[in-house]
Amino acid sequence: MTALVLALVAGAVVGLALGGLGGGGSVLAVPALIYLLDFTPAAATTASLLIVTVTSATALSAYGRAGHVRWKAGGLFAAAGLLPAAAAGAAAARLPQAALTIAFAAFAALAAIRMLRPRGALAGRGAAEVHPAKAAAVGAGLGVVTGLLGVGGGFLAVPALVTVLAFDMQAAIGTSLLVITANSLASLSTRGATFSGLDWSVIAPFAAAAILAAWDGKRLASKVSGALLQRVFGGTLLAVAAFMLVDTLV
Repeated sequence: MTALVLALVAGAVVGLALGGLGGGGSVLAVPALIYLLDFTPAAATTASLLIVTVTSATALSAYGRAGHVRWKAGGLFAAAGLLPAAAAGAAAARLPQAALTIAFAAFAALAAIRMLRPRGALAGRGAAEVHPAKAAAVGAGLGVVTGLLGVGGGFLAVPALVTVLAFDMQAAIGTSLLVITANSLASLSTRGATFSGLDWSVIAPFAAAAILAAWDGKRLASKVSGALLQRVFGGTLLAVAAFMLVDTLV
């Protein structure tokens, strides 16, 4: 029963993050699965991809109906990351567990720094001309992060969409969900060997709670200051990163 409650609570937090910020689901899901629900790092990254895929698709539908998804540009951005995500996903199964945990903590810290930056710092170059080659390179980099660490890359996708493709914040959040969904699906396609050991009695309620909370996250984003959400979430991410590094290295 305790595991069920923890899965529901963690799933709700993940759903709120994805629905409200367009990212952050995996950055919270992976440590929750490892430290609260006793998953191994490899199993946690695979389970996280499953949870984030279905939750992002749900939030994507809500943003799409509101007209906050740029399907063509987002599709091109996501397409550049599909093959890198698949290749990195295959490589992840061969890496040491400690290396995955340390890499994930480093990614969480980077994401936190991005989120703690003032919004103006992200949006200041919004009028710059879009360079397709640069957009493809950033999309490919996000694909590698997704496949290797089991994260959707939303916390990097949102600032990248703002600075590289000159999206406004609402469009960046909505379109990042398209990128997350596509990259997560590509990475999952290479992780068949890690599916057999997953605890579906935990993953199912975790995912269900995340899906329901994603709708609330979308509504919350329209009522709460985006800058405040970013600061709170950025501080949480730094704490998560520090805890994971200390636990692994000490």
